[in-house]
Amino acid sequence: MNQSPVSLSRSRTLIRALLFDTFGTVVDWRSGVARDAAPFLTRHGIAADPHEFADAWRARYQPAMEEVRSGARPFTRLDQLHRENLDAVLRDFGTDPGRLPGDSLDDLNRAWHRLDPWPDCLPGLARLRPRFIIAPLSNGNVALLVNMAKRAGLPWDAILGAEVSRAYKPQREAYTRTADVLELAPAECMMVAAHNSDLEAARKAGLATAFVPRPLEHGPNQASDLVAEEGWDVVAPDFTQLAERLGA
Repeated sequence: MNQSPVSLSRSRTLIRALLFDTFGTVVDWRSGVARDAAPFLTRHGIAADPHEFADAWRARYQPAMEEVRSGARPFTRLDQLHRENLDAVLRDFGTDPGRLPGDSLDDLNRAWHRLDPWPDCLPGLARLRPRFIIAPLSNGNVALLVNMAKRAGLPWDAILGAEVSRAYKPQREAYTRTADVLELAPAECMMVAAHNSDLEAARKAGLATAFVPRPLEHGPNQASDLVAEEGWDVVAPDFTQLAERLGA
């Protein structure tokens, strides 16, 4: 099937590309990191629940990127930020990372490369791809996203890591420079995310928006991003329904 743009009735804008938040929206980071952390913690005698460890590691994600966004440090790939955060989290749990084998730490850091997609992702993306350009718009670096896609079978048309924009969401440039690389106007792109704040920033940058909730992203007690908090262009319960609502 040839790609054919979809017009949003609200603005008559032709949507040519769907750009996807990745961590949480496309892949289940919490379960994947906990899965890889469990044997690591046991092997090194670290008394921590794997899911709590994953949550603590993830909690350092935004503060680490904020140092880059604020200009306090040069642009730094997410793999490096994750590795620094891993050392910090280990210290929080009472373990000196300097006493652990470096190759073991590096392998655990690559847990972020080995995350599984939510069950609806692959069939939904398979329906969307013939009609739209599909690509991640993620804070992940290119190598991370390539490895993730190869392992999980994510059928991206392009893999646009944060090195492309040299910016971390929700900076405006993360959205506009990604559109520019595809030689599209921001309004020809739709941001797909499970996070209302991501969509708010995308909309301010001129992109269309689609909300797909992931109520288990943060575990069974998640209290945020359970519903669409704004009038996004499309709201769908999963990627297959997203495809249906976009006529794919």
